[in-house]
Amino acid sequence: MPLSLLLLALASVPSSQGVAPSPVPPPGVHAGPSKEASTLTADGSLATPPSSMEDGEETEEVESESAELEELRALEGATLDPEAKPNAEMMQSLRRLGLTNPLRLRMLDALEEPTFREDDTAPPLARITDLANFDISQVKDRYDIPVDMQPRVAEYIQFFQGPGRKWFRKWMARSTRYLPVMQPILESKGLPRDTVYLAMIESGFSAHAYSWAHAAGPWQFISSTGKQYGLKQDFWVDERRDPIKATHAAASYLKDLYGELGHWYLAWAGYNTGSYRVRKMVERYGTNDFWVLAEERGLAKETKHYVPKLIAAALVAKNPTAFGFSEEEFQYEDTLEYDEVKLTDATDLDVVARAAGVSVTDVQELNPELKRWCTPPATAAKPYVLKLPRGTTTRFAENLQKLSPSERLTFKVHTVKRGDTLSQIAQKYGTAPEAILQMNRLKSARVLKVRAELVIPVPANSRGGSGGASGAIATKVAQARRSGVVATRPEDEIPAGTPRGPVAAGPVKTEKVDGKTRITYGVQEGDSLWLIANRFQVSVDDLKKWNNLPKRNRTLSLGTLLAVWPPDAKGAAPAKVEERGGTIVVANAVAGQAPAGPKGARVHTLAEGETLWSVSQRYNVSVQDIMKWNHIKDHRTVPTGKLLSLSAP
Repeated sequence: MPLSLLLLALASVPSSQGVAPSPVPPPGVHAGPSKEASTLTADGSLATPPSSMEDGEETEEVESESAELEELRALEGATLDPEAKPNAEMMQSLRRLGLTNPLRLRMLDALEEPTFREDDTAPPLARITDLANFDISQVKDRYDIPVDMQPRVAEYIQFFQGPGRKWFRKWMARSTRYLPVMQPILESKGLPRDTVYLAMIESGFSAHAYSWAHAAGPWQFISSTGKQYGLKQDFWVDERRDPIKATHAAASYLKDLYGELGHWYLAWAGYNTGSYRVRKMVERYGTNDFWVLAEERGLAKETKHYVPKLIAAALVAKNPTAFGFSEEEFQYEDTLEYDEVKLTDATDLDVVARAAGVSVTDVQELNPELKRWCTPPATAAKPYVLKLPRGTTTRFAENLQKLSPSERLTFKVHTVKRGDTLSQIAQKYGTAPEAILQMNRLKSARVLKVRAELVIPVPANSRGGSGGASGAIATKVAQARRSGVVATRPEDEIPAGTPRGPVAAGPVKTEKVDGKTRITYGVQEGDSLWLIANRFQVSVDDLKKWNNLPKRNRTLSLGTLLAVWPPDAKGAAPAKVEERGGTIVVANAVAGQAPAGPKGARVHTLAEGETLWSVSQRYNVSVQDIMKWNHIKDHRTVPTGKLLSLSAP
C-alpha cells in the first residue's frame, strides 16, 4: 500500500476504537515534575503524598486525547525510512493498542512487516567475542529500556561469563517462571517490559531473597518502602515476597522515581540508593547523565555499579548464546501458573495440600508470603486469597467439605512471657511442642524470646487447656518429626527471659579463597568485636586489620559484613557455649586461660567491647572481686586496654 493511502486509512480511524492511553512517556522522555513535592523517609526512600501516588493527571490527559496520533507518529518515522527497523518506542506503542485492535491490525497488514508481530522473535546474534568493539546499536531495538555499552557494562558481562556464571545460570532458570507474569504487570503500569531485569539483579528472581539491610522478596523492598507501596507485613504474611503483589508495588515505585528524576538510569539508581541522593547529585553537578555522575563523588560504589549491572544482565539474558552461554546450561522452570481460592478462616497448609491433592511444598512455593504453616485468620467478608496449582480448585473445595472436625485445626496466637517454655505453652493449649515448632517454621527452640508471637495449633474440637492430642495434632507431630523438627526435653529448656551472656550468633558464610578459609560474618544486635573474635578464636586486632577498621572503633553497625580468616585450614568452629548457674556463657580453649603476670598472678587486658561482667564469666570470678583486686570504683569507666588482675594480691 502506498504511504499516502496508508496515512489516509489510519487518519480515518475513529478515536474511540479502544485505544488505551499511554500511561507514561516512552523511555528517555521527561514527564515533568510532579505537582506535589516528595519527601524523604528515614531510610532514604521516596515518600510521596497520597494525591501524587495516583497517575499523573496532567500528562495522561494530554496523551489520552491523542493516543492514535502517537501511534501514527511512531509508524510514520519507520515508514518514511524504509531502511529503519522498528524501534523500542514503536513496539511499545503497538503493544498498547492490544492484539485485536483494528488500528493495530491495519498497521501490521499495511506494512507487511513480520518483525512487528508478537509471535516472532528477532534473529539470534552471532557470537560476540570482542566486547571492546561490540556495536550496541545491533541490539538496541530489541529492548524497550535504554542500553549503552560502557566499560563497566562490559566488566559485568565478563563477570557473568566467568566468576558469576553459576549464579547467572540460576537467574536464567528462574526467569522463565517469572517473566511471563511480571512483564505484563510492568507494561500495564506504563513501564518498559525489560525493567523486569531489575528484579534479576536485585534477587535473581528469588521470592525468598533477604538482604543484610532487611530487604525481602524478588524486588528487595525494605519494610518501610514496602508498606508505603501497599505491601502488608505482619505476624502472618510478608507480601514483599509475593512476586505478583511485589511487582505491582515495584512498578508504582519505579514510575514515581522516573517521574521525579526523568531518566530510567536515574530511576534505577534511585531505586538502589533513594531518590533524594540522586536528585542532589543532579543538582550539584548540573547534569542528568548517569555516566557522568558515576564518575563524581557522592554515589556509593554499589549504586555506581547498579545501572551497568542491570544493562549487562539484560544484554546477556536476552542473547545468552551470543555471550557464550549454551541452552544446555539452563534448567528452565515452568511459568508461574495458579488458580485462586478464597478461605474464610485460618487453615493448616497440610490440610490444604491434602484437599487439593498436592504437596505442601507446592502450596508454599505458590504462596511465599506466608510466614506460618497456615493461612491468616479470615472471614467471609474479608477472605484470604490462596494460590493453588492450576486445575486443583474444584477437588480442593470438594475434599475440604468432607474433612471431619477431628482432622481440622484451629489457631491461637500466644505472646511469649518471661518464664515461658515451649512445653508449658503446649500443655496450656492442649497441643504438642513439635506442632508449635512446625507451624512457626522453627526446627528447635530451647529458649524462647520474650514478646515473640507464636501461632498455636489447637484441635478444632478442643476448647483449649490440657488434654490429649487429637488426630490432627498427632498427624502434625508425625509430619514435623519427618521434616527434622526436634522438641527439646522439658528439663533442658531455659525459661524465656533468663539472663544470658552475650554470644556472637550472626549468620556466617564459609568459602575458600586462594586455598585459605574465609568466613563472612553478619553483625547482629548486641555484637562486639571481642565477642566475634572470641567466637572464631582470633584477635580483635586481626579483625580490625582484615576489615580496615580504625583502632579506636567502638561500635559496629547492624548488618555489617566482617571478613574473618580463622587460624586453622578447616575453618574455625564456633566457640563452645556452656551453662553456668543458669547463665549461658562463651567458653573456649583460649578464653579459659589468662596469661601469667608478675609473681605468677593471672592478668587480663580489657579488650574493646568487653565488660567486667564478661571478664568475670570468662574466668569464673565475680565482678566485685575484680573491682576489689584492681581498686575500681565504677565498673562503667574502666578503659579499654587496662590490665586487670584476676586473683587476690
